[in-house]
Formats: sequence, C-alpha cells, structure tokens
Amino acid sequence: MELRLIAVGQRMPRWVEEGWREFARRMPAQLPLRLLEVPLGRRGRHQSIDAALAEEGRRVLTAAGNARIVALDCRGHPLSTSGVVARMEGWLQDGRDVALLIGGPDGLYRECLTQAEYRWCLSPLTLPHMLVRVIVAEQLYRAWTVLQNHPYHRGG
Repeated sequence: MELRLIAVGQRMPRWVEEGWREFARRMPAQLPLRLLEVPLGRRGRHQSIDAALAEEGRRVLTAAGNARIVALDCRGHPLSTSGVVARMEGWLQDGRDVALLIGGPDGLYRECLTQAEYRWCLSPLTLPHMLVRVIVAEQLYRAWTVLQNHPYHRGG
C-alpha cells in the first residue's frame, strides 16, 4: 500500500520541498508517501477557469488511478489527530492505495470531489496550497507514529 499526495502545481519554494521531504522520508518502507505534482491548467484571456479546472481534474484523477480518493476541501469534514489515526488504521486494514488530492489556486475540479470517498477539511482558515502539502505529510506521519506507539506524538 502507498499514500499518494497528488497536488496541482509545480516548482514549489525550497521550504515546501524540504518540509515535504522531511516527513515523507520518515514514513516506513511498507507505507511510502509519494508526491505526484500535476501542472496547472492553462489560464488566460481565452481560457475559462472551468476549462482549466477540468484539465487539472483529468490529470489528478489519472494520477489517482484505482486508489481510494480523499479530497482536501475547505467544505469537507474536519478531522482531529485521532480521526486521522482512525482513517489510517482503516486504510491499512483495507490495503488499497490512498490518493490525497490537493487542488490548485481555484480548488479541485467538481469531478474530483464527486469521486472522493472522503472530503477532508484541514482548517476553517484558508491555507496556501503549498503549505497544505507539508501539513498533510506531517499529519500522516503523526498518525503512523500513534499507531506504532512511537514517542513523536505526545499530545492528547
């Protein structure tokens, strides 16, 4: 089983790449965390936002393949740390790959949301999409450490 973070956008600042890499490398070999970046859809005077979103959505869903889809969406359901742990425990028992989708500046295409098994809202705050990569990676690592009784997670 693998966890795939599929994110719209490329060429992130170094601090994003370093933060992402730090938590991804901590994940165990039996549960790798992989990042798949898809390019932004074309935007411009002669290209509508809907067309750009549809282009991004097709790329994201292709990258997800047959994996269980979890959409990062501000209209989704918030999860506590114990909620993320419970989700991960279920994913591990099921054994299917999990694709966590992060949209670009205009969010995720509606088809991505429709195909999502779960919509996860990280915060009621508007977060930059690049920061979401790091937060999700850290929370997945934290959930893993809770399941392993590792001392990384000391909170309640």
